Amino acid sequence: MSCEPFREAVSAGLDGESPGVPQRWVDEHLTSCGACRNWAEAAAEVTRRARLTPAAPVPDVAAAVLDRLPRRRVSLRGPGVDAALRLTLLAVGAGQLAVGLPPFLGGGASHVAHETGAWNLGLAACFLVVAVRPRLAAGALPFLLSFTVVLVAVTLADLGSGAVHAGRAGLHLLLVGGAVLVSALAVRGRTPGRGPRGVLRAWAGRWSAGRAAVSAQATSAAPGVRRLPADPAARHHAEPHAA
Repeated sequence: MSCEPFREAVSAGLDGESPGVPQRWVDEHLTSCGACRNWAEAAAEVTRRARLTPAAPVPDVAAAVLDRLPRRRVSLRGPGVDAALRLTLLAVGAGQLAVGLPPFLGGGASHVAHETGAWNLGLAACFLVVAVRPRLAAGALPFLLSFTVVLVAVTLADLGSGAVHAGRAGLHLLLVGGAVLVSALAVRGRTPGRGPRGVLRAWAGRWSAGRAAVSAQATSAAPGVRRLPADPAARHHAEPHAA
């Protein structure tokens, strides 16, 4: 048999038409005939090139899309900021420790001096522990902030009346700085959605889901059981059918 029928079959197959002969015959002929095999490869390449068309030009909208994107806010939540806050808090804790130790080192100090030194040592321990374990910052805030606010108010009043000199009052700046640093670590370490609004929102969602489930269970009736209407008159007429 000549090669022409097989080449026509190959051409028909490339065009998506029926080859007219069994495909097995075409494959066997291409296996044994190198000329037809080369012709089939060239025809496939020509068909592929003929079907390829250049893409239509489209406008470059990358700049417009980028302009519509929301501006990314500069975040100060990097590990370097946390490390700086913790190192500064360590320094403040060491300074507070130096302020609280003198009453215990020398003899003859009064009980008031010992009590004041104990408060300063407690504050130093608070600063040092939070610097090592920042996750404890939020738990220290209620006592630390209340103590700081009261002490600052009393110190300002005493400065106005002359009951305390400026050098002694300046030592309280360590307490104020430590309170600010602990507050910053507490704010940076909080979990999103765990504030009062997040807790109330989660509770409201669970309550709504539970109410919907109870309502769906109450309104669903068992197979073959007919619910009676709430109206007494309608219920009277429906009772024989329900029975």
